[in-house]
Amino acid sequence: MTAQTSQSPWTTFRTWLSRPSVAGVVILAYLLIVIVALLSLNRADLLFPLYSTLVFPPFVLSPFVILASPLDNRIKVTLILVLVVIAMPLIGIYDSSYLELTIQICIFAGLALGLNIVVGFAGLLDLGYIAFFAVGAYSWAMFTSSAETVFFVSGIIVPGWAFYIFIFVGVVLAALVGVLLGLPVLRLRGDYLAIVTLGFGEMIRVLARNADQPINFTNGSQGLLNVGTPPMPQFWVDFIGSIASTLGIRIAGNLEPLAQQMLFYFIGIVILGVIIVAARRLDNSAIGRAWTAIREDEVAAIAMGVPLVKMKLLAFATGAAFAGAIGVLYAAKQSFVSPESFSLIQSISILAMVIVGGMGGIRGVILGAIIVTLLNLQVLKNLSLQLNALRNIDFIVPLINFHIRDWPTQLEPAKYERLVFGLLLVLMMLFRPAGLLPEPRRKLELDMKKRAQPMETPVITSSETGD
Repeated sequence: MTAQTSQSPWTTFRTWLSRPSVAGVVILAYLLIVIVALLSLNRADLLFPLYSTLVFPPFVLSPFVILASPLDNRIKVTLILVLVVIAMPLIGIYDSSYLELTIQICIFAGLALGLNIVVGFAGLLDLGYIAFFAVGAYSWAMFTSSAETVFFVSGIIVPGWAFYIFIFVGVVLAALVGVLLGLPVLRLRGDYLAIVTLGFGEMIRVLARNADQPINFTNGSQGLLNVGTPPMPQFWVDFIGSIASTLGIRIAGNLEPLAQQMLFYFIGIVILGVIIVAARRLDNSAIGRAWTAIREDEVAAIAMGVPLVKMKLLAFATGAAFAGAIGVLYAAKQSFVSPESFSLIQSISILAMVIVGGMGGIRGVILGAIIVTLLNLQVLKNLSLQLNALRNIDFIVPLINFHIRDWPTQLEPAKYERLVFGLLLVLMMLFRPAGLLPEPRRKLELDMKKRAQPMETPVITSSETGD
């Protein structure tokens, strides 16, 4: 038999798909089908939640399909820019819920990349990472909220255009807090480091909840409301309205909320892009190699001349800086900040994104953030909405003659978010410990550790030896 006839159909298909021309046609067809399917969805449809759950994730994951193709890098970048700058905004004008979901993905992807600096690059387990997110959020909220804080009473309120300045303020403040966290934990490793950082994260949350007495800085557990937003030029609102009218999309109500949401989308994309570039540059620099050495073996890193104290503090400060910038964006977008938004479970969720995607990688961490965010904010919630919609019309499942109204409310998917995350992490540790898109060096480390494990030797009892 020849080599060609001995190939399996799957191998033949992969060989055929590896041709750039074929891959380009397939990707364009894929994108066209997904975009048309999204634009054809109707919220009045009974099965809209199910259809949305099936169609939107393939669209959000399409950049990874493009990056995995054999196309030229310039073509890949062009296609991704078209998706980000043109396709997603058009879909957002058609249905703003998709735009909101994409903004949330940008926020969590930025946080995951920041935590990946600390955990993935430097190997420092941080369970209090959400504290830096809170520092960034409160740094903007305290100076713009209409709550009766000392800043509002004293008239120390900044205008909306200062939002772009406060992004850098949030970066600096969060980085300083990261250094303050790093100083006491330089000698700690593993579980001890995790416990201390966990305590630090809870300390920041408790401080925000109780910093309303005797001087009101954070308005305590009531939170800061009416947080300022960046100003919108009138031409931006008119531009969004002209696009909607050109496409024949009818916008219900005022255009300003949609224009504001579109502005946050582009701000989120820019911040995420800067974080990706910074993380990639750091990973490929001498600093990134020093972090890798610390992650693999601190003693060997010190012996090779790596400044351990400096590199650890830099890892904490860099990861915290990313979270600070995202925190300012989050506070302005939500227009409300409270201590409950920065709980331990949020830190664990961000860590789950890093683990699912691939600790130490950049593309994998973004993938993990997308998957976990979609599970949390779309898939599980939409399944519950679908059940409720079918329950309202007393839908009967064919063949088994089951009334959906009899489905117990205790089994609604949205109530099992943490259970799904737990199962996802268990499955990842069993079958893909390096993540869905493992970073090559990290995967090599795991493989080397697996090979280095000593073979189990059989235990010989006295009865077997005849003694």
